[in-house]
Amino acid sequence: MLTFPDFDPVAFSLGPLKVHWYGIMYLFAFAAAWLIAVYRSKKKNSAIKTEQIEDLILFGALGVVVGGRIGYVFFYQFETFLNDPLWLFRVWEGGMSFHGGFVGVVFAMWFYARKIQVPFLSLLDFVAPLVPLGLGFGRVGNFIGQELWGRATSLPWGMKFPREGVEAMLRHPSQLYEAALEGFLLFVILFWFSSRTRPRGSVCGLGIFLYGCFRILVEFTREPDVHIQFDFFGWVTRGQILSLPMVIVGFVLVVWAYNKSRSEFIRY
Repeated sequence: MLTFPDFDPVAFSLGPLKVHWYGIMYLFAFAAAWLIAVYRSKKKNSAIKTEQIEDLILFGALGVVVGGRIGYVFFYQFETFLNDPLWLFRVWEGGMSFHGGFVGVVFAMWFYARKIQVPFLSLLDFVAPLVPLGLGFGRVGNFIGQELWGRATSLPWGMKFPREGVEAMLRHPSQLYEAALEGFLLFVILFWFSSRTRPRGSVCGLGIFLYGCFRILVEFTREPDVHIQFDFFGWVTRGQILSLPMVIVGFVLVVWAYNKSRSEFIRY
């Protein structure tokens, strides 16, 4: 058994203002995206110039926040929304969805690509390696806050989360699984893959595909939402259902990118 570190979810206080570790992790996420974007913008044939990064991060942040909130409300709390539509705007009461944030970022990048007149897929290829570290930091924030924990387990690294109280059971530290797979491993793969010239659309396609695969895998160890539980067959979770289209779209996008690249090579 592993012992949960005695973390205080509040990093520090400034008078009545309490700064939570989860909020700090968001800052780490955007800082990491900024630094990687600056590095990638200096590469030959970069879709983004260094002076455009500030607007890129702003558009991405808006996509994350707006899409993440709308996605959570519609994917996980739609009945609450029907009973109280204004709950959508009470973001201080919590609730963000990665899949909603993903859709929000895609739309934001589409608008930004039109604004600066660059190919949409080229912009997504540039952005894809910026995302995983932010996901990793976010999952570390979930771990510190003792939320989105895993299912019961008897494995040696099972962990008791004090927030559950005296009767806490050993659980998978699934937040750390997600941080490792969807965050840091995905970043290493995409950073390496994008370090060489690839067909347009293949980098973002690979990122979408791998995230979907990693999320579906980790969902087998993650405790499903109490008010939803399982959607199908007594084991399929909402997160797996939302991730499956990502696996399909990502795979198709990679295959399309390489087939299109091959046909253009033959043509020219």
